[in-house]
Amino acid sequence: MAKKIGVILSGCGVYDGSEIHEAVLTLLALDKRGAEMVICAPNVPQMHVVNHLTGEVAEGETRNVLVESARIARGNIRDIAEVKGDELDGLIIPGGFGAAKNLCDFAVKGPDCSVHPEVERLVREVHAQGKPVAAVCIAPALLARILGSESPALTIGNDAETAAALEKMGAKHLSCPVTDRVVDEEKKLITTPAYMLAQGIAEAAEGIDKTVATLLEMA
Repeated sequence: MAKKIGVILSGCGVYDGSEIHEAVLTLLALDKRGAEMVICAPNVPQMHVVNHLTGEVAEGETRNVLVESARIARGNIRDIAEVKGDELDGLIIPGGFGAAKNLCDFAVKGPDCSVHPEVERLVREVHAQGKPVAAVCIAPALLARILGSESPALTIGNDAETAAALEKMGAKHLSCPVTDRVVDEEKKLITTPAYMLAQGIAEAAEGIDKTVATLLEMA
């Protein structure tokens, strides 16, 4: 029977939502292994809207995280509030600034951040049931905030400042090349740097593919 994997998106676009390459590579890696995907996102406004041509904040514009994420999901997406851990075999969170702006406020508050309650609920449910959870790029910051009391082994690559912030939240940070992933076997957590380090889509793809493979092996 196909493994059922939740995918939490955070909008559409690297600067204010899900990193599109990372999200699509994640979906591709899951699909080519026959997994069933439950794509979801919070039904909330984005922290802000960024013009991806200029990199500037588009003052006065508002967008909804669920609606924008639906672009990547081709409309096949659910409000995360409706998704329960019981129905999943595993969970993965692609990166992009949306993971640090819309799923939590790590981009603003660093290690003092808080996580969107429905995102935290779903991660905790899946983890408590002994199922694997994966995070890509900056998204491991979410796992550090939610599961820091368990001292999880995580990676965001090798950025010293971000690694220190994860450790302040209780995680053990391990440096990792872009083409690989860090696996906390005991806690069933898999993390990979992707565009925290990647110089191109092929580099990001290798680490994400290995991450998804490990996620499904553990599921």
